[in-house]
Amino acid sequence: MKAVIQRVLRAEVSVSGKSVGKIARGYLVLFGAADGDTPDKCSALAKKIAALRIFPDENGKTNLSLSQVGGEILAVSQFTLLADCSHGNRPSFINAAKPELANALYERFCDDLAGLGHIPQKGVFGADMKIDMLCDGPFTIALEA
Repeated sequence: MKAVIQRVLRAEVSVSGKSVGKIARGYLVLFGAADGDTPDKCSALAKKIAALRIFPDENGKTNLSLSQVGGEILAVSQFTLLADCSHGNRPSFINAAKPELANALYERFCDDLAGLGHIPQKGVFGADMKIDMLCDGPFTIALEA
């Protein structure tokens, strides 16, 4: 299971020209489930993301968490995080979870975030999504569970 967390000033995801999720300051979280991932990994990843202290405090130090700044989360499922480019130039996605499992884990991850007090805005699983965001920093963290 992989997640890429981008600190943003705003982010919005749309499908077929229609906005389906939008946040102000917070995290754009790109989520990818691998074959063999479990719901326990979703919980651990959600806890880690909720606890990250990557917002600046009054002295400019990255010391504040999402809840301390009143931030929001936009969670988008992205199987391409599981790309394997080690053999040639065309990525293989053989390590990505099958769609049924991946969607269940994505929903579980979002539920776990909500249980921690961060009800996420979401993309649409499996859809061709367009993401518009204004990076803050940029500040990007890649996590694996």
